[in-house]
Amino acid sequence: MIFLDKVNGLFKQLKWHLFQVVVLLILILMLAFFGLLSYFSKDADISGLKNELALPTVFYDKSGNLASKVSANKNEGVPIKEVPNSLKNAIIAIEDHRFYQHNGVDLIGTARALFRDLKAGGMVEGGSTITQQLTKITILTSEKTLKRKLQEVFLAIAVERKYSKQEILQMYVNQIYFGNGAYGVKQAASKYFAKDVQDLSLSESALLAGIIKAPSALNPYKHIENATARRNLVLSEMKKQGFIDNGQYQQAKADKVVLMNRGGDPFRGKYPYYVDQVLYEAVKQYGFTQDELLTGGFQIYTELDPKMQNAMETTYQNSSLFPKSTDRLVQSGGVLLDPKTGGVRAIVGGRGKHTFRGYNRASQLKAQPGSSFKPIVVYTPALEEGWKITDMLKDKPMKFGSYQPSNYDHQYAGEVPMYEAVKESKNVSAVWLLNKLGIEKGVDAVKRFGIPLDKEDDNLSMALGGLHKGVSPLNMAEAFSVFPNKGSQIKAHVIKKIVDSKGNLVAEWKEKKIRVTSKVVTDNMTTMLLGVVEEGTGKAAQIPGRETAGKTGSTQVPIKGINGLKDQWFVGYTPQLVGAIWVGYDKTDTDHYITPASGTGSAVVFRTVMEEALKGTPSQRFNVPHIAPLIEKRKKEEEKSNFQEHFNNEVQKWEDRWNKQIEKWNKKWKNKGKGYID
Repeated sequence: MIFLDKVNGLFKQLKWHLFQVVVLLILILMLAFFGLLSYFSKDADISGLKNELALPTVFYDKSGNLASKVSANKNEGVPIKEVPNSLKNAIIAIEDHRFYQHNGVDLIGTARALFRDLKAGGMVEGGSTITQQLTKITILTSEKTLKRKLQEVFLAIAVERKYSKQEILQMYVNQIYFGNGAYGVKQAASKYFAKDVQDLSLSESALLAGIIKAPSALNPYKHIENATARRNLVLSEMKKQGFIDNGQYQQAKADKVVLMNRGGDPFRGKYPYYVDQVLYEAVKQYGFTQDELLTGGFQIYTELDPKMQNAMETTYQNSSLFPKSTDRLVQSGGVLLDPKTGGVRAIVGGRGKHTFRGYNRASQLKAQPGSSFKPIVVYTPALEEGWKITDMLKDKPMKFGSYQPSNYDHQYAGEVPMYEAVKESKNVSAVWLLNKLGIEKGVDAVKRFGIPLDKEDDNLSMALGGLHKGVSPLNMAEAFSVFPNKGSQIKAHVIKKIVDSKGNLVAEWKEKKIRVTSKVVTDNMTTMLLGVVEEGTGKAAQIPGRETAGKTGSTQVPIKGINGLKDQWFVGYTPQLVGAIWVGYDKTDTDHYITPASGTGSAVVFRTVMEEALKGTPSQRFNVPHIAPLIEKRKKEEEKSNFQEHFNNEVQKWEDRWNKQIEKWNKKWKNKGKGYID
């Protein structure tokens, strides 16, 4: 008996020692395993992990208010300091409650997962830490294989070695998928609760944290009961781990889930043509790359006026204002510009579907400006040379070497005063006057107005806007800004300044005023251009209650046998705003050209845009004479001249009759005398 007791004691002792040895061996193996993991993780490539927040480039309007956003990323990052503790704790409680204790791999969690996987005969449980999940969504695939699991472990350790826990958590919450198309906590808060992240309640935080495990199956819009049950489980785990007390748990659990989708970010992609122009200017003038602008989180302060931009975008959606078309859309481009600052207040580069940084007809178009060019190339230099608006210009068919221009209506008055030639857009008069001035005077004026010319433009057809390459609405708006700005020009621009994501000023607009011509000249020009809108070819551009000056322009289809327009322009201004509108086809051919129709076209578009853009703005005056008194005076002089001519004609007629009658009497008496003598 004693022997048996000794044997049993020895056996128990051996068993205990054996157990200690086994445990020791297991621990040694595990330590060796994780030592190897740590060693090999040093070479793990985590370059695919980006610690930078996915920040959009933000655009501000002229008043400094948020206007638009653009980004190459599908989501927008939120700094971890703006994420409420309730959400951070909820995620940690349900996804990785030992997050702050492990170094990327949770030994206990991994062992438990491996045991269950072995028991099930396959990969059924992940056991992944938040760090491991981060590597999976950013660097690895989601496949469940032993090789991928080992890679995940190596990478997680490497990530923890390089980044702090807060940095890891920030990357995780901004990139994890929350279902319903929401990537990151910012989109999730917006799409489920119409809130900013920092405003989430405890109950809402728990619901979002619960979704992570199975975004589709736990989508509260489709599976509210499952999502609510999962939320309650998250709250229970939070209470168990000491993140919340029982009172908070009970209150949050009792909260009813109220879903509200704010939709997408209302500022993302807003004012697309204006944003395009800002990006174009940032690249061309300030040296940024498109990639930098789409990923750098810049803050760009612009000259945008949202009211005016909305007015232009709304107008461009009104098809009734544009010439009708069949298989191809009649296109257009327009600009609104503040003449006193050079700030582009609104810009639309086309009709129909917008293409990001596509063809912008407002700033990239090259089209002949037609008669809208006359004030710049002909009449400004004429006024500078001492010509008066009442001076008479030739208006009759004539040739200038081999060049023979004609009036658009083929009507000629012999001669007309300058204001009449401008009002009725007399082509021959403009060419005749430029010929008198000398082409070099016109070329000089055009260059001073800031419009580039080619050598091929050095001819008299320049008087009618017959340029080799052409101009854009932005070019014309900038040039015409000289008139309401009393002879000075400030270069057109959309950017005020650019600030980087760290708050550093990296680019800034420097204003430079250029004296183009004199106030006397611009006042006289405004008088004549007021006449165009009030009395002449630009009547369709009249804005009720506002003095508006401007000039029409058009070019003929360069195809024999077709009577239509290739380009249609109106460039005009009030004292506080300049507008330039082009209408036409991108490609003109025998089936695609403009046929003028009442109620449509560039002048009508101009009027509609300007009227809406200036709504609520006090009307201002140019304080210059109008041509109506000149027209009335000339009319009276013509009537007087006609009366005098008529009177003289009548007197001449009576005199002729009297002379004929006397001649008859003389013949009669002469014959009678002869008879008496006989």
